[in-house]
Amino acid sequence: MPGRPEGDPSVILGAGYAGLATWHAAHQRSRGRWPILLVDRHPVHVLRTELYRVGRIAAAEGALSRWAIPLRQALRGDSGAIRTGTVEAIDLADRTVTLDGTPLRFRELVICLGSVPAYYGVAGAAENTLDVYRLSDAQKLAQAIRSALGGRGREGAPVRVAVIGGGSTGTEVAAEIATVRWEKVVGRPCPPVRVLLVAGKLPLLAGLPEPLVHHARALLGRAGVVLDEGRNVTEVHRESLTLEDGTVLPFDVAVWAAGIHPPPVVEAMEAAHGRGHRLIVDEHLELPDHPGVFALGDVAEFIDPRTHLAVPATAQAALAEAPIAGANLVARRRGRPLAPFQYREKGVIVALGIGHGSGMVGHLSVWGRPAALLQRAVQVGHRYAAERGGTPPGL
Repeated sequence: MPGRPEGDPSVILGAGYAGLATWHAAHQRSRGRWPILLVDRHPVHVLRTELYRVGRIAAAEGALSRWAIPLRQALRGDSGAIRTGTVEAIDLADRTVTLDGTPLRFRELVICLGSVPAYYGVAGAAENTLDVYRLSDAQKLAQAIRSALGGRGREGAPVRVAVIGGGSTGTEVAAEIATVRWEKVVGRPCPPVRVLLVAGKLPLLAGLPEPLVHHARALLGRAGVVLDEGRNVTEVHRESLTLEDGTVLPFDVAVWAAGIHPPPVVEAMEAAHGRGHRLIVDEHLELPDHPGVFALGDVAEFIDPRTHLAVPATAQAALAEAPIAGANLVARRRGRPLAPFQYREKGVIVALGIGHGSGMVGHLSVWGRPAALLQRAVQVGHRYAAERGGTPPGL
C-alpha cells in the first residue's frame, strides 16, 4: 500500500516524448507515495516525429488516432495524474504554474513544453506558411494540399509546394509530399505536385554525417524535389516568397521548417536562458539556483561536457534525458544525490519519401528501404509501448 502523500505534487509540463517518459520514470521510482501530475493542453500523447507523414494525414480525413494516443491509456489508466489546460505562466519563486488562470502549486517541476516555429523576423512567414510541429498544424497542411488539388483535373497546372528549411524536418516533409500518390489520397485523377525545398544558407542537413547527406541528396533527386541552396528567404507573401537576392518564387502552399524555439511561456521565465531562449540546465538537467526544477527536450540547453556542444533538440535526445530527469525528481524529493546526464547518440535516420531513408547507425551508413524500415521499426516500438502504458523506448 502506498504511504501518505508527501506534500505538494511533482508536476511535469508537456505530454510529448520527454514528458511521458519522465512521468513513467518518476512514477516507477516514487511508488505512488506522492502525486506526480502530467499537464498538457490535450489529453493525448502526440507522435510528433510522424507528423511529416502529410499524405497519410490527408488520407485519414480527420481520423487522427494513429498519431494521438489517449493519456489515460499511456498512463495505465491513471486518469488522476492527468491535468489538461494551457500553461500560462511559470513562477519559480512562488513554485506555482498558472493553468488556464488557476494556480497549481508544485514541489518539483519538470518542463518539457516542446517548441514552436522560429520565424527569425521574416515578414509574412507566420501568416502565410504552415508547419508540422503540432498535429492540428500538420492536418491544416494536409488539407491545404487537398484543397489546392481540388479544383484541378489531371491536365491542370501542377500544385507548387515550397518547403522552407533544409534541416531534417524540412527534408522529410519535402520528400514525403513529393512521393505521395495524391490521386489515391483525393480519390480521382489530379495534376502532379511539384516540391521546392529552399534550404537557405546553411548546408542541407547541417551537422549530420556526410554519407547521410550524400544519400539524402540522391534520394531527394529521385523523388523529384528541386533544391534551392545558398539563399535565405527574406519575405513570404500569400502566394510567393522572396529570396535575399530579390528572386521571387511562386507557390500554392508553403511550409515553414526553418527552425524552432521554446514557447513564449518558457521564454518569459525568470531563469537563465541560452541560445535560442532555451533554459540553461546543469549536468543533472536542473536549472541552476532552482533546486527541484528540471528542463529537457526542446526547451533545454544542455552542454555536453565531453564535446562542449549542445545536445541536439531531437526526440532521441529528449527520450535519453527523461529517465535521468525522472530519477532526479524523485531524488530531490527524498534528499538523495542527483545523477548526471550523459548523452550517447545511437544514430540518426532521415525519412526521404515513402519507403526510403538515409541514416547513420554507429559507423554504419544505411539508406534506401533498409533505412526506412529501421526508422519505422523504432517508431512502431514507441507506439506499441505507449499504447500499452509501458515505458517508451528511445527513438
